[in-house]
Amino acid sequence: MALEPAKLGRSRSDLAALLRDERKRAGRTQTWLARRCNMSQTKVSNIEGGRLTPTPLDVELMLEALTVSDALSAEILVLARRANTEWQDHWSSRRRGLDKKQNELARLESASREFRFFLLSMITGLLATPDYVRASIADVAGDQSKTMAKKLERQQVLHDPSKSFTFILTEQAVRWPLLPPAAMSVQLDRLVSVSRIPQVRLGVIPLGGYVPERPLSTFTVYDRRLATVETGTGALLLRDHRDVSAYLAEFENYERHAVFGEECREILSEWSEAFTRQRQ
Repeated sequence: MALEPAKLGRSRSDLAALLRDERKRAGRTQTWLARRCNMSQTKVSNIEGGRLTPTPLDVELMLEALTVSDALSAEILVLARRANTEWQDHWSSRRRGLDKKQNELARLESASREFRFFLLSMITGLLATPDYVRASIADVAGDQSKTMAKKLERQQVLHDPSKSFTFILTEQAVRWPLLPPAAMSVQLDRLVSVSRIPQVRLGVIPLGGYVPERPLSTFTVYDRRLATVETGTGALLLRDHRDVSAYLAEFENYERHAVFGEECREILSEWSEAFTRQRQ
């Protein structure tokens, strides 16, 4: 299925209208449909009103109950997939202000319990030193002090005992010289420190050895309900259980190649010392 960013938002209202029309065509009430699909009447009402985005499974159940034709069902399921996919481009985020994006991420982190980060090319803000955070947004015009403050404030979530975090970083992500050698050494020491937090499991994939996987993007999986995939110009938010499951499986593949615990800390310390030697 081709996903056109301009159509993603509109597909939610289109999907709601089609589902409402098909229920009325079948001569059924919301209460009847809710009972057949093991949903509440309120949920059906919210779906038809566009206030709640149904999962593709919800839509499949509704279409089956209403005996919608195969051809129309296929069309509606395409809309359901689009409705569960959101595109956030960097330019819109920057116009709104990156500090507002940090607020959105903080709310998402507050509502989630289990986090999986695959970091292909950079260190994420939750693991970053102030210097690294500053460098990561250096190309954004204007005063970025609010964004910096919110990024650093979000790091407190790592100490929440009700949550668990797994970070997998490639060697490239860890060693990419975004900062001068001295500051990079401090950043790697920060990774060592974070890896000792009880809720955090931090691993690296060294470039040596044999890794048959072909990583294409940095991505994060929140619980088992949302995957975010970063590109050069924005991010995709995927809620379809098939998409989320695919990224969970991909994460598990990388996890098998990663080094964790004391062995990971030893590698990070070696790389930190290499940066230290560069500044001498």
